[in-house]
Amino acid sequence: MIKIFNLNDVISIKDFQKKDIEFILNEAENLEKIAKSQEFSDELAGKILGMMFFEPSTRTRLSFETSMKKLGGNCVGFAGSSASSVSKGESLADTSKMFEAYSDALIIRHSLEGAAKFISDIVDVPVINAGDGAGQHPTQTLLDLYTIKRQFDKIKGLNVALVGDLKYGRTVHSLAYALGMFDAQMNFVSPDELKMPKETLHDLKKNNVKFHETNNLKNVIDEIDVLYVTRIQKERFPDEEEYSKIKGAYLINHDLVKGKDLIVMHPLPRVDEISTDVDNTKYNKYFEQAFYGVPVRMAILKNIIKNKF
Repeated sequence: MIKIFNLNDVISIKDFQKKDIEFILNEAENLEKIAKSQEFSDELAGKILGMMFFEPSTRTRLSFETSMKKLGGNCVGFAGSSASSVSKGESLADTSKMFEAYSDALIIRHSLEGAAKFISDIVDVPVINAGDGAGQHPTQTLLDLYTIKRQFDKIKGLNVALVGDLKYGRTVHSLAYALGMFDAQMNFVSPDELKMPKETLHDLKKNNVKFHETNNLKNVIDEIDVLYVTRIQKERFPDEEEYSKIKGAYLINHDLVKGKDLIVMHPLPRVDEISTDVDNTKYNKYFEQAFYGVPVRMAILKNIIKNKF
């Protein structure tokens, strides 16, 4: 069989070429009808997805489970370390090898950056990174891109502001790399303590990606097409006092976006960074964005598992 999608694992958005991303976005569009309906496919009938969620998750875990079932497959796994033998002292390597024996592909979310790559090196089934600490979240990036494309019918040339926790926010790390592939302009809006990591900025500069850094959202609000908001993540801060100083640094409300020609996105969960008065407006795309996790993850599962078997 000729492989159209060329990745064996989905660990980092850096592993993708632009054509790989475009392929998944097109596949997701083809699968969206099934995702929205009562229909099911038999593409992955008889296949089992192993779900290893060492960290809490709502949208990512449930959308992967829904995606697998929509394709005719089944899921096994746990949500939280306390529900596995890790709580008894079992190593990550041993847990992964056990899941390999039961599954045709593995989904891993872990607090340690690099955990997904570690697992992919020791098992012989496809591994998909569902978030590794403050590292990468590649499938979130793909559904983010899909949301933007569905709204504007393009990604190239758009002006996107990434707002909030850019230091610890794995979603924005992945998204910045991907937007750079599509020649989008980016504004990084954050407190000085939460600026985009230097290694990310270095990589973007090396690839001639246009970006601007500021701590004042009002400096860029009139220029942007996409306002991508992230919560300031208490769980990522080594020092709770540091978190307390900057929580609530940005509040997106209806008055701020009223009259602007933009959409508001958020990987969720939100805490207090987007007011509920944005929810019932034309600007809100974050709930729609969450739904798009299903067709996008269906596209990923379908192709990465079929490539293996």
